[in-house]
Amino acid sequence: MEVAIVKYNAGNIYSVYYALQRLGITPVVTADAEVLSKADRVIFPGVGEAGTTMEHLRQTGLDEVIRSLKQPVLGICLGMQLLCSRSEEGDVECLRIFDAEVKRFIPERHADKVPHIGWNNLLNVKDGLFDASLEGKFVYFVHSYYVPLNEYTAAVSEYIHSFSAALYKDNFYAVQFHPEKSGDVGEAILHNFLDR
Repeated sequence: MEVAIVKYNAGNIYSVYYALQRLGITPVVTADAEVLSKADRVIFPGVGEAGTTMEHLRQTGLDEVIRSLKQPVLGICLGMQLLCSRSEEGDVECLRIFDAEVKRFIPERHADKVPHIGWNNLLNVKDGLFDASLEGKFVYFVHSYYVPLNEYTAAVSEYIHSFSAALYKDNFYAVQFHPEKSGDVGEAILHNFLDR
């Protein structure tokens, strides 16, 4: 199986690379449109800032490449947010795969810290990359922005309020958390994606 990781100006690419290696997959890290379109699976990870990242994707043509992909695609963290229609981070139009706007967490109590960093459980788990055995399981988050609940929400988590822990539409899957840093649960989710 050929797995491609989208190479762009974002961090965290190689933690995903090494997580896939642990599963017996050696992915290719590339910005080449032909390689991405021919891969069996594409992973769109990211740690960074939405405005500058979208500018880079547009300048390199990767925005259109990602939109055109027909095989299973997995967005992770910033990758999930960039698959949405718009982000408050940089007030930028994104890739418009999911009709949802990315919002900034606003603390409501002194105890609310932004960014949200740590382990939270998955709730209301639907099909997609998930199965019923993942209900209530803990995964690792690092984010200041979130996707509100919407028609594409495939799993929910709670921090300050409910938000989308995962999204699913057609061949596009996305998770706000980091499966590559989420132990056995994250490994199971990556396995499920590879088995799509």
